[in-house]
This record gives sequence, structure tokens and C-alpha cells, in this order.
Amino acid sequence: MRIRSLGVAPGTLPTGRLNAITDVPGVLVGQTTLTGDGVNTGVTAIVPPGFEAGVPGFEAGLPAAIAVGNGYGKLVGSTQVDELGVLETPILLTGTLSVFRVADALLTWLLDRDPSATSLNPVVGETNDGYLSDIRARPITPAHVFAALDTASADLPAEGNVGAGTGTVALGFKAGIGTASRVVGSVDAPAGGRSVDGVVGVLVQANFSGVLTVLGAPIPAPAETPVPEGNSCMIVVATDLPLDARQLGRVARRAVFALGRVGSDFSPGSGDYAIAFSTSRAAPMREYDLKAVFTACIEAVEEALLNSLTMASTVTGYGGNTQYAVPHELITNRARQLPRPAV
Repeated sequence: MRIRSLGVAPGTLPTGRLNAITDVPGVLVGQTTLTGDGVNTGVTAIVPPGFEAGVPGFEAGLPAAIAVGNGYGKLVGSTQVDELGVLETPILLTGTLSVFRVADALLTWLLDRDPSATSLNPVVGETNDGYLSDIRARPITPAHVFAALDTASADLPAEGNVGAGTGTVALGFKAGIGTASRVVGSVDAPAGGRSVDGVVGVLVQANFSGVLTVLGAPIPAPAETPVPEGNSCMIVVATDLPLDARQLGRVARRAVFALGRVGSDFSPGSGDYAIAFSTSRAAPMREYDLKAVFTACIEAVEEALLNSLTMASTVTGYGGNTQYAVPHELITNRARQLPRPAV
């Protein structure tokens, strides 16, 4: 069940129709899930508009930025995005030791669709799912990557134990993929005279340590529950609001800040990254109006992380290791304690 179905609604801003990253017009998500024989891993593809048939090239890329909370990770393609402020390929997520195979397969998929391309910057992130999956097996093949890209859709993405979240663990419980969105309404455009409405959508691959915190209340895992240290979190933020690369960097940093809302201990062994991109190429918003965008980002990340936990199920994986899903009654008990608004 998603966190809202358990009586918890983080933040104050309204959600998009699906409460997902795919509420941003044109953004698609596709996933491939691998299970069995000690393997619990996969691929999650976030495909911006115009990228579904391949890569539009650098000149037609989208403004983007990356924020590093803790850089203990393997985020392929990050330095060029930092340097040039442009995203020119879909964003793919997977397990740590498969990241290079996924990047190579993404290149093949792109080159097949653009015979003239000679330089591409694939962006592929990862978290370490080695507690529940035979990470050394590196089971991801090009076919798995192609399937995630080719089946990407604008539907509500599956959450929990799917795609790149199949074997991930967060805050002492089984986690996985989570998504959420917020609507930002009526901020003035730079020229004035017209208002801009938009959506901030988020998708996370949750795999980090700490104590689960729901609306400020800690919900620790049982003492006997194993808690793998660190292991990272990938956050992808999409918006149709007109933001340039520098402003998107500010948004991405807020996405990393939001990890603290759900109890991350920001372990030194964790690679915590946020990638933010805009589907708009219009003149950027005024700086003051970013306040609403920051709020939307933080709220959506918080809810996406909680969805990644409440939508996950218990897994027994590699080496007999078991990670239990968070009992929903722990969440509903917390929801009952929340103050009710005055009538």
C-alpha cells in the first residue's frame, strides 16, 4: 500500500493525478525485474520527453544538474552533466556492479537509433543491492536494458520490489522504488503578466541506513533485524517548470536534504545523489519563486521514499539473507497519533 493509503500524507502541496514522476508531461518510466537463483536486481529507466525513440543529441538535450550528498557511488556521466548542464540520454538505475554493463547497453540502444552519433553521455546510477542479490554475478544483459527502455510508459510506475529496487534495503526494512509528485501553481514568469503552473515529480531507488521516521516520529526496526550500512540512494527529479541548470542544481540539493526527513543517517559508506532535469526550454523562473519548487521537491522526495518502503514486500535472497517489509500497522498506529485539523 502507498503511504497515503495508510493515513499519512506528507507536506501540504497537492499531488499530481498519479502522484508520480510520470505526472510530468512526457516523462516515461520502464522497468525490468530479475529474481531467482540468488538474484534480486533489475533496471529502472526514466525517459524524458523526446528521448523515447533515442537521443535528441546535445543541442536538443534538456537542462539538468546533479547534487552529491555523499559521493561514495558510481554515477556514470555525472561530470559532463555538471560541466555543461545538459542531459542528453535517458537516466537508468541498477545495482552497483551492473552499472557499467547498463551504461554500455544504453549506448548500444542509442547508437542503434542515431547512426550519426559519435559522442554520447549515458547517465546511469546505482545502489548496492548485494545483501539480497548476488551482486558479483552481474546478471544484467543488454536485453534487460532494452526491455526497460522499450516498455517505458506514462502510467503509474510500479513501486517496491521492482526494477532497480528489487534487492534494496532502507532504514532497517525492505525498500525499493518509490515515486510521488507535487503541483506548483501560479508563480510569475520572468516577463510578468502570465503565471506558470507545473509539476515536480520524483522517483527514488532507496537503499540507505538510519531509523525510519514518519512525519517526525521514529519507527525503529526490531532489534533483531539486520541493518546493512550505507549503500546509497538515487533520486531523480523531473519538472516541466522553466528552470535552468543552475536552478536545477539548487533543486537537486533540496532533494538530498529530504533524506533527513525520513531518518537517513547519511552514512559515510553511502552514495547519495540527486539528478534534476526540466522538460522546459523557456526562460527560467525568478529566483524568489523557487521557494515553492523547493517545497514541492522536498515533499515529493519524502513521500516517494516512504512509498518505496510501504510498497515493498519481504524478501529472502542471496545467502539466505532476509529483509522484512515494514509492518503497515506501525505506520497506521503513527497516523492515529497525528493531530486532526480543526473543523
